[in-house]
Amino acid sequence: MVSAGAGGPRPGVSGFTRGMRIGELAALLGVSTRTVRHYHQQGVLPEPPRLANGYRHYGMRDAVALARVRRLVQLGLSLDEARDVIADDRSRELTEILADIDADLARQEREIRERRAKLAEVIGRAETGSLGPDDIASPDLLAFLRVVGLPESKAAAWDRELLVLMDGVAVEPGRRRAFVRLESLAADPEATAVGHEFYRRLDELADAEPGDPRIAPLARSLADYSMEHLLADSGLGADGWDPALLEPFLDGLAPAQAEAVRQAIAIIAGGITGDIAKDAGTSATAG
Repeated sequence: MVSAGAGGPRPGVSGFTRGMRIGELAALLGVSTRTVRHYHQQGVLPEPPRLANGYRHYGMRDAVALARVRRLVQLGLSLDEARDVIADDRSRELTEILADIDADLARQEREIRERRAKLAEVIGRAETGSLGPDDIASPDLLAFLRVVGLPESKAAAWDRELLVLMDGVAVEPGRRRAFVRLESLAADPEATAVGHEFYRRLDELADAEPGDPRIAPLARSLADYSMEHLLADSGLGADGWDPALLEPFLDGLAPAQAEAVRQAIAIIAGGITGDIAKDAGTSATAG
């Protein structure tokens, strides 16, 4: 039972039938009363009825709603986004909401089992000394690397590491969309040749100074190619292309190479910002 724990009944669990005060609700969900009040103020958690003495009177639906908000926030949703989800839930039966939560937990269990299975395989390879640099990559990335055939190049090696990082942190469905786009480019010999040419031009900057005149044309070519073939219809905003966010990943490049990539990202950010402003102006005119 929910109320049965190692230390006896949890605060407020037995109060579902008689109602709970804010402190009991907060203790039940493991949050502070200040957090509960903040959720009320932000409109993400509906205000419960109050008793004659002025105290808030919480029931099971309120506890479920607070658990839902807490879970949504843990998943990375903003309070505004969580508010929209909770608003939808108010028109649904409690059994539907609980079923959704149960389905969400079941999905998490499946993902954890899959991740542990993959981790066990990697651990096994590490213990036998057969763990290679690509063994931590996903099958999607390994398939792409086989098709594209990256050349022997320091710039290509850096790009490969960046792909491994992207593969490790990206989430679905964006991750799969990215690989579909990359696979389509890898299947195009002309696009592959252009990519190899970029690596060659970057390698030529290995011993150059950050002010080398070859940097700006290369940055422009990289940016134009990326915006046309990699980022079109990606839905990414300008914030995702802040050059400052890229700095930690440039330490594997020579100064001139890093400057070329830095300038390319700045051009991409500027182009996306311009497109967003243009779309906003068009929408305002249409409205």
